[in-house]
Amino acid sequence: MPSYAAFLGHQPRISVAELAATIGDFRLKRMLPNHICLFETERDLTQEDLNKWGGIYLVARQITEGSVTLDDIPKMLAAELTSVRGKVTFGFRAEGIARGKVRDLYRTCKDALKKQGRSSRYVGNERIPAAAALLRDTGMISGKHGAELVLLGKEGDEEEFLWIGKTVAAQDPNSYTKRDMEKPVRDTRAGLLPPKLAQMLLNFGVWVSGKDFGHRTSDKGNKKNPKSEVSSPKSFAVLDPFCGTGVIPMECILRGLPVIASDAAIKAVTGCEKNLEWLRKIYDIKKSEVPGAVSKHNALQPFSFSDLRDPILKTGPAMIVTESHLGPALSDRPNAKEAAKLRTENEALQIAFLKNVAATLPGVPVVVTWPVWYLKTGPLFLEKVWKALPDLGFNPMLPPHCDPEIPGHFSLLYRRPEQIVGREIVILKPRK
Repeated sequence: MPSYAAFLGHQPRISVAELAATIGDFRLKRMLPNHICLFETERDLTQEDLNKWGGIYLVARQITEGSVTLDDIPKMLAAELTSVRGKVTFGFRAEGIARGKVRDLYRTCKDALKKQGRSSRYVGNERIPAAAALLRDTGMISGKHGAELVLLGKEGDEEEFLWIGKTVAAQDPNSYTKRDMEKPVRDTRAGLLPPKLAQMLLNFGVWVSGKDFGHRTSDKGNKKNPKSEVSSPKSFAVLDPFCGTGVIPMECILRGLPVIASDAAIKAVTGCEKNLEWLRKIYDIKKSEVPGAVSKHNALQPFSFSDLRDPILKTGPAMIVTESHLGPALSDRPNAKEAAKLRTENEALQIAFLKNVAATLPGVPVVVTWPVWYLKTGPLFLEKVWKALPDLGFNPMLPPHCDPEIPGHFSLLYRRPEQIVGREIVILKPRK
């Protein structure tokens, strides 16, 4: 079975959960330092797969079997560059291997290629590997102009453990920056949901729903790429009832998923509409290809979609994926009394929302974020809503290979350093 290495984001537990949720035969083999995961799958993973993941920075596929040493690298690199015409570009991404040895490898490989009559240049160095954008721009991901080898070892003991692979996919940071920073409406006061986290939430929604949704195959926003295609839309939609300015709906449309977005605040609805209109224009995505609707609606009131024009949206959602209200924006850390009041208010909101979902959208799974307040005394979590879940008719779920971090909470924690309010990612499956 093919072996892969995934370079994970700054929330490695969530990244592993995302892999387990999106790869049916995912087999976790080993966790390495610096957030690197070794796993196996029969699937042939490509850039198209990574484009769907928010928590994976880079993926490499193992190119060796059996015992190998660093002395084998020049020959292995030459083999990976056989089909490249003209001057070749190569690089190394090494972890757990002495920098001096990596520096020597660059020189040794360049000399070995020269002896074969091949002109070459390398990118990156023993301290800093090539940036993802450079790998894409130089044709190293596609293999058209070169290759990057990933070398994973154990410092001072590479002979005992040495994993060698070839980079097959890397995130496009420019694409994330574009749809995060260049969209027309950004409401910093209400908090910003990162597009990568939105992708992860969406993947958990697909997993818990048991549906097989299509995805876009390339980025129309990049004029260098040929016109992309959208796989046939399914007869299901995603509902985001706390849509804000539309981060999750934007990711739905990029994925080729019909989406219903709503919010109780008209300002948010207007912002979401503007952002979706901008996204469709930039990426040339027509409503006939990927339907979508935005409206003003209180998520605590009964849901109804009969007045929507598109027949796919009329049928209602197959899943709910949303960033619920996390409370007011805080510039200072609240004290225990203030945080307790915020928790009480938020728990009432979450319970009322789930009651409404259970009553008006029976059988629809929910992926939602709940607030976590980080006080001087430690984190403060919602509690009453967890106790209410059985009566509300929901079971909390986690993908394979994921254990709860907090006793009694089947959830995943997302928090950037120094954030006062973090997120608890909760995946809820309705009871039959």
